[in-house]
Amino acid sequence: MASVHESLYFNPMMTNGVVHANVFGIKDWVTPYKMALLVLLSELGRAGSQLGLLERRRLNRLLLPLLQGPDMPLSRLRKAIEESCPHLASSVHIRLKLMAEGELKDMEQFFDDLSDSFSGTEPEVHKTSVVGLFLRHMILAYNKLSFSQVYKLYTALQQYFQNDEKKSGTDENDMELTNTEELEGKMEKEELDVPLSREEEISCSGPLSQKQAEYFLSQQASLLKNDETKALTPASLQKELNNLLKFNPDFAEAHYLSYLNSLRVQDVFSSTHSLLHYFDRLILTGAESKSNGDEGYGRSLRYAALNLAALHCRFGHYQQSELALQEAIRIAQESNDHVCLQHCLSWLYILEQKIFDSCVLLEHSVNKSLHFGLPYLASLGIQSLVQQRAFAGKAANKLMDALKDSDLLHWKHSLSELIDISIAQKTAIWRLYGRSTMALQQAQTLLSMNSLEAVNVGVQQNNTESFAVVLCHLAELHAEQGYFAAASEILKHLKERFPPNSQHAQLWMLFDQKIQFERAMNDGRYHIADSLVAGITALSSIEGVYRKAIVLKAQNQMSEAHKLLQKLLIHCQKIKNTEMVISVLLSIAELYWRSSCHTIALPVLLQALALSREYSLQYLASETVLNLAFSQLILGIPEQALNILHMAIEPVLAHGAVLDKGCAMFLVAKCQVASAASYTQQKKIEALESAILNLNEAKTYFAKVDCKEQLRDVLYFQARLFHTLGKTQERNKCAMLFRQLHQELPAHGVPLINAFK
Repeated sequence: MASVHESLYFNPMMTNGVVHANVFGIKDWVTPYKMALLVLLSELGRAGSQLGLLERRRLNRLLLPLLQGPDMPLSRLRKAIEESCPHLASSVHIRLKLMAEGELKDMEQFFDDLSDSFSGTEPEVHKTSVVGLFLRHMILAYNKLSFSQVYKLYTALQQYFQNDEKKSGTDENDMELTNTEELEGKMEKEELDVPLSREEEISCSGPLSQKQAEYFLSQQASLLKNDETKALTPASLQKELNNLLKFNPDFAEAHYLSYLNSLRVQDVFSSTHSLLHYFDRLILTGAESKSNGDEGYGRSLRYAALNLAALHCRFGHYQQSELALQEAIRIAQESNDHVCLQHCLSWLYILEQKIFDSCVLLEHSVNKSLHFGLPYLASLGIQSLVQQRAFAGKAANKLMDALKDSDLLHWKHSLSELIDISIAQKTAIWRLYGRSTMALQQAQTLLSMNSLEAVNVGVQQNNTESFAVVLCHLAELHAEQGYFAAASEILKHLKERFPPNSQHAQLWMLFDQKIQFERAMNDGRYHIADSLVAGITALSSIEGVYRKAIVLKAQNQMSEAHKLLQKLLIHCQKIKNTEMVISVLLSIAELYWRSSCHTIALPVLLQALALSREYSLQYLASETVLNLAFSQLILGIPEQALNILHMAIEPVLAHGAVLDKGCAMFLVAKCQVASAASYTQQKKIEALESAILNLNEAKTYFAKVDCKEQLRDVLYFQARLFHTLGKTQERNKCAMLFRQLHQELPAHGVPLINAFK
């Protein structure tokens, strides 16, 4: 029974430092900390009616985490009790002091008296209650100890109490410091120690009983799923798991939590190592065989191969993932395991999707999953089908019908996580189709929902990828409408909810960089926008290259921008990123305008229009039509430009960003002025006055997003129109405002017809 921890903890399940959780069928043992809890329960029973209702309620809430959690120092236990009932904390301390400074027979007598709690017609504690079960476990574990083990437990109790006395004495001496510098140094040290208090509270010191270990693992796993910010940091959690595995290397669940923890930091080696150890221990301990008979061994093997395939796919190792998946399929076919085969089929689709688009496997998987009663897998298949068909340009009403069918499955089987995914999917689809109002509605629906899963008090619900996606879309929607303060608040909430080391942090990081980039471009600070490109590229190479080209275009480096856009166009066509292809084509067309190659821009715009209509990207189609109208204006047919503007401007004003609305109204004003040249004098005056009104609206939009370059162009245009109409006072006001902006911004010349944006 020798152990390095035997001087402090007696553990009847340890042999050569290794915990054997099932020896003697005992799942718990007596430690000094648990004796302190027994004293607390004894004093609580003695106090009886002397305790107030509020104090008793606080103590009852405190008891469960104390009973289930890991051992803690006596000072922290006393502090926790004092917060609920100071009088009881004093009684517990006195009782422990008498026991620790007394004789061994005092501890013996204490355990003999514990049995009296169950006696009588109305016992203080019911045998089947949480407290009753704890007392019975402790009495049973104590009765099984030999005399030498009882003596070691008594000396451990004395040491436990003396450590608390020493710490209390040190704290009292520290309080007597009068030197100001020493006090300030102590305060700084305390401030540095504050972040560690939460981790100390959750962490496990010394060998844990099986129940304590299971509670610790389940608590951390729940926090990783629901609220990662309240879980231990990856390094601290791994340290605790290593400590736990040191005493019980065959604890399979600890290896699995280590696997999840390694995934948080994208550590492929450690995650693979922990996953393999989990299934090895699962087979060695015989847990699977006991629950599944002779089939248990093969079941572990095939699910081990399937999980390994999923792990490799997550890290982009597609060849290794395919080999592991083939192994899982082979073992599942030999065992005739249809459930495992359906999971394999889903992963096979994901792997083949990396090579070519095919819905055949996915449709087959959905049908089979419904046949075998696997609603979770069937719903995920429907979600993937909807996503693929959205990118293929299917009509929105058909996609929403498919999602409605999957929602019926979710609500029927209370699959709350998939309900969240479905709403996030709808938000993304409406954004893809350019319906920002509908996207905003879906985002608000998800944020106002309560989770169906029960979580602990104080734990944030729904800290999932779905919520991260929806909040990011919400931040971008607010930024597009010029509500930058609201967007900053949403991003601040995202940073708190998903810290930089969490697995979904990259989502808000990308959106944060994109919003900052757009603000810098609107404000004409191209050097700041250029510095943000590196951060965007690190998170999304395609977005980074596109924004680098935009900066080069704004800096009049046309040839470099054109080269980048051509390379990006070829790459996006290869990977079938249609949305980016259209955006690149529009940027290329603008480059042709700026280079005075107006006729070359037309085929590019027509190609973009055909793609946007083929893939039902309504907003991009409207933007392309606006660009075509601008081309017609440049080519000298403003009447035709006005006709097609009326067709495209409504979706832009209904769902567009504020900047796009301003550009559209500015373009309408330009077309009105150009068309008025052939009008009669009276009609021409009316057209110019209408153009001024549209320019006022455009000016309001540009001011909302602080787009100074566009504001300068609008003011210049308005001043010219007021001069034509003979309105000197209004002209002078616009000229003054123009001059102020022109002195702030670099002078590139202000032509009447510059570019659409």
